[in-house]
Formats: sequence, C-alpha cells, structure tokens
Amino acid sequence: MKLTGSQIFLESLKKEKVEYIFGIPGGAIIDLHDEIYKQDDINFILTRHEQAAVHAADGYARSSGKPGVALLTSGPGATNGITGIATAYMDSIPLIVFTGQVPTPLIGNDAFQEADIVGMTRSCTKYNFLVKDAKDLARIIKKAFYIATTGRPGPVLIDFPKDVQVAKAEFSYPETIHLRGYNPTYHGNLKQIKKVVKAIASAKKPLLYVGGGTILSNASDELRKLAQKLRIPVFTTLMGIGAYPEDDDLSLGMAGMHGTYRANMAIQYCDLLISVGARFDDRITGKVSEFAPNAKVVHIDIDPTSISKNIHVDYPLVGDVKLVLKEMLPMFDEYNHVDWNEVRKQWFEQINKWKNEHKLAYEKEKKEILPQYVIEKLCEITKDDDPVITTEVGQHQMWVAQFYTFTKPRRFLTSGGLGTMGYGFPAGIGAQFAYPDKPVFVFAGDGSFQMNEQELATLIAYDKPVKVIILNNGFLGMVRQWQDLFYGKRYAATDIEVQPDFVKLAESYGIKARQIRKKSEVEEALIEMKEHKGPYILDAVIDREENVYPMVPAGAAISNMLLT
Repeated sequence: MKLTGSQIFLESLKKEKVEYIFGIPGGAIIDLHDEIYKQDDINFILTRHEQAAVHAADGYARSSGKPGVALLTSGPGATNGITGIATAYMDSIPLIVFTGQVPTPLIGNDAFQEADIVGMTRSCTKYNFLVKDAKDLARIIKKAFYIATTGRPGPVLIDFPKDVQVAKAEFSYPETIHLRGYNPTYHGNLKQIKKVVKAIASAKKPLLYVGGGTILSNASDELRKLAQKLRIPVFTTLMGIGAYPEDDDLSLGMAGMHGTYRANMAIQYCDLLISVGARFDDRITGKVSEFAPNAKVVHIDIDPTSISKNIHVDYPLVGDVKLVLKEMLPMFDEYNHVDWNEVRKQWFEQINKWKNEHKLAYEKEKKEILPQYVIEKLCEITKDDDPVITTEVGQHQMWVAQFYTFTKPRRFLTSGGLGTMGYGFPAGIGAQFAYPDKPVFVFAGDGSFQMNEQELATLIAYDKPVKVIILNNGFLGMVRQWQDLFYGKRYAATDIEVQPDFVKLAESYGIKARQIRKKSEVEEALIEMKEHKGPYILDAVIDREENVYPMVPAGAAISNMLLT
C-alpha cells in the first residue's frame, strides 16, 4: 500500500520509537501536522519559538540519551532553528531536525518563505538532506537517525519540500543501514591500549581529564572503576560535569577558565594527562604553549579529527570511550599487587595542599543575596531528589558548575561550545518531558531568561512543573565582569536594569512566582519552590557586581588565575 510522504514521515518516526516532536507549524508543513493530528502515538509539543523547540529537543536528548526531534516550517521557521542546531553541533548532541520547504519546482526561485536551509546549516550539522522524492524518504530518515546517534553524535537536518509531503510511495523502512565512507571506529587498537596501560602504570602523577564524550558514551561506570582502581585524580570540563561523582575524594572539580585552583594546578604539574572524551577546548587549555608542560598526553576519543587538533598527543587512541575503557580495565589486573596510594603519595600530598590553599569560596557574611549561596542551598535541599539542573549562559552558569555538587551523568545540561543564551529554559522543558517525575530546576540570569521567556506559555500548556531560579543582577553579568576587570569598569551596553517584573510576567501566564531580596528569605523560598506542585519562577535579586572566581584571563596560562 502506498503512503503519502507525510504518512511515511510518521511511520518512520514510530519505527525509531520517537515519543515527542518539538516545534511550531507553518504553511510548508501543514500536511505533516494534519497527519500528526490524526494519530496518538507521537506527541507534538508546540513551543512558542523555533529556537526554543530545538533547544527543548536538545534538552530531551541530553537528559534521556535518546535522539531529540524537532519539526520547523520553511524560511524563517527554519532559520530561527539554526542557533539551536549549532548549539547541539558544538556539544555533539544527537538531534534530527525536519524543516519544511517550498515545492521542489519552486526551489531556487525565491518563493514565499523559501530559504536554502541545507546550505545554511552545512557547517553546523553532522549531515543534512534535501528530500526530492517520497520513495527515498524512509531510507533518508533511517540514515539520519543512524548518523546522528553513531560515532561522535550530532544534529542531522532533513529538508522536506511540500510536494514531497503529499506525493505517494511504497513504505518500507530499512532494518539496518550501511553508509559507504562512514564507519566509526568503536574498538581501540589493542597495541595502542597496551601502550597506554603501561604509561598509566608507570606514571607517578597521572591525571584524568574528562569531557562530555564520557557522558555521551555512557562510560561513567568504567571511568569511576579506572580512577578508583589506579587512584588517579579526576577533573572534568564543563560538559563533563557529572561523569565522575564530585563528592568523591579523587574529584578535583571543573578545570579551565573558571575552574578550581586545584584542577588547574594539577594540569600544570601532572606527568601524564589522560583525556577521556574531551577536545582540548580553549576554555580548558588557556595558552596552548604553556598547557600541561610536564606531561605526556593520552587522548581517547571516537572522533579521530579531534586528536592532536589543538594539543600534541603522545598516545592517540581512537574508539568509543566506554568500549576502550572496558578493554583497558582488565589489563591492569597484573598490577593488583601495587599499592597505588603509596605510589601516588607525594602527588596526593601536593593536590591536598592545592585544595587547602585556595578553596572555592565567597563572602558568606555579606548582607546581600549572593548567587553562590542560593546555589549551595538548592544543592543542600535537593541532594536526595536526583534533580536535573539546566542553566542559561553567563556568570550563573559558572557558579552552578562550581557550587552545585553533581554525582551522576545527564543531570547537568548547559550550552558549552556555543555558549547560547536562551538555551537553559527550553532545555529544562525538554528534560521534563524526558523525565516527567523527576524535578527539573533551571538557573538563569535575568539577561538570558529574556531570550526565551515566551516559553512560560509552553510550561502552562503542558502542565510541566519546571522551576526557574533567576539570579537577577540587572546586568549582562559575564560581559560586565570582563568590563570590570579589563576595561576600566566601562559598562558599555551591559546594564539591563530596565526589565520586566518577572513575578508579574509569570503570574500573567498563571504561574506561581516570587521575588526575594534578603539573604534570610533564600532557604524558605527555595523550599517553597521545591514543594510547589506546578511550575515556579523565583526571582532572586543578587549583588549586582559579584564576580566569578577563579578566572584565567584570555590568552594566559591555565595556572595564571585571578583568585579574588
């Protein structure tokens, strides 16, 4: 029996066990929406902006480990989604984004709401397709899911012309797919693994450098076994937060521009740096020529193009992080007689000295509400609830990374590579769809929240109990911090004290909200927010000029930190 392109679209998504599609309708996808309306297996989630739709699909993917799906119309609908696509691309998140397109005979004629979205997204997708014939659609969708979720994950775009949506073809969904020239390496080279094992066993001051690829590979258990078996201290990137429990004695926290003193110093003095699913981003390395000057470097990554891209690597190991660590772990059994605590004794003495010299701290006696205090208090009252925490981008993002203690993967969602303001709130909505019974908290700055505040309507429409804490300082805080430290306090275009009353804004949507201005109100307000059954907006007015420390100035060595 022949099906229309729209019907093939839906049947294909059912084969992929898709639960939710996030998006906004439009003329170029009205036929798709008509078919979605007729069925009950897949839920369409109507957001209020296409960028938010892609971020919500991204949040669903990051928290669940399943690919996210978004459906956007042509022209401005598609272009509005590009920021979300680029966000997912930079952080290697598996998304399939469908965009409507004008009928194939009109492509290239500047038709109403036409945009060359395939051309526009080539640099920020793992792959993209223009569907020209309904008979090719099922196979293209199968390819898209395969490409998005295998190897180094990433977003794939399918541009879907209006005439193809109504054209008919036989439906046959492939069980498997093989793409010539695309064969990700999953198992590490055995000889190279043995070399790495020998290097780790010989190291006196090894250090594990853990990135987001460890979480994407679901390799947290293997990572923990390796670290604890060999007694190797661990630091994470922003994207790697949660891959290793931060309450463990081997954890050094996050490293980098706003990383901990102990992590950054350990990088500079280790003799073996073992990178696991990370890409040596500039926010971690600082001045490349002075990064880890005393260390040999191991780099385990599924993407061969990432290895030696920014930093020279002595032991390259291409493969899936989980599988490589699984292959590696039994090889250390021959060293079971070794007392690793004794071997690393001097190394841990040095690390403990760094831990005690400069701890993450803030002025706890200050009368104003400090953001670090709010974050620590939320961590304290939610420690047994296993929440998902998402953030927007800016100072509050770094404070959450520093002061909320994460012990599990996929509990911290943030835009790392692209640094997208407006990401956290819709990503939190997506995470709530992935986990309807799990508490979801969003930390936002007052600037970032205004980027996608219209999604308050989505919360109400789908009755999702997402809680938002706005750390409100009336500034575009991170830019203001740079102006404070490096531009003579010339706050050019960063003062945004003129802004909405967030309580009234939330209440206009029927959402419970509250503003606090006193430190004494913080704990009680957070408990009230946590116990409220529906969505909640807490506007915490904080010290306007609080800065994030430590901070490594741009272009400086990672150990050259501003500490206060």
